[in-house]
Amino acid sequence: MPTDLQTPSGSKAMLWTGRTMSGLVLLFLFMDGATKLMMIQPVVNATAQIGYPLDLVRPIGIIALVCAVLYAVPRTAVLGAILTTGLLGGAIASKMRLEEPLFSQVLFGVYIGVLAWGGLYLRDGRLRALFPVRRDPTA
Repeated sequence: MPTDLQTPSGSKAMLWTGRTMSGLVLLFLFMDGATKLMMIQPVVNATAQIGYPLDLVRPIGIIALVCAVLYAVPRTAVLGAILTTGLLGGAIASKMRLEEPLFSQVLFGVYIGVLAWGGLYLRDGRLRALFPVRRDPTA
């Protein structure tokens, strides 16, 4: 389905800022997924503390890695960001249920989500065309 959206071009600084933000998200997702796949003891302990069965550690790691790969590929980056948002939402809900500290634990998923969507917004003109930021409220 063709669209008539004009793809706004951004500056090189915007592109590299977006890539840097996205790179931080990818680093987090790959590290999270890899440590869960390797069943590193602190990760296993943290998962048990949250209340998840230990046999879910590896599947959650696989989900994180799939999200990372989809987010890293420009053609599937929006799908990756959507799935990452879901993964982070589950983490936020789990932390809230345990009444973990708000700014350092509960909102960490929000911080990663803002980096993910902000980075994608800065590096993808199609997303900027869908959600334009207008300086003039009358425009």
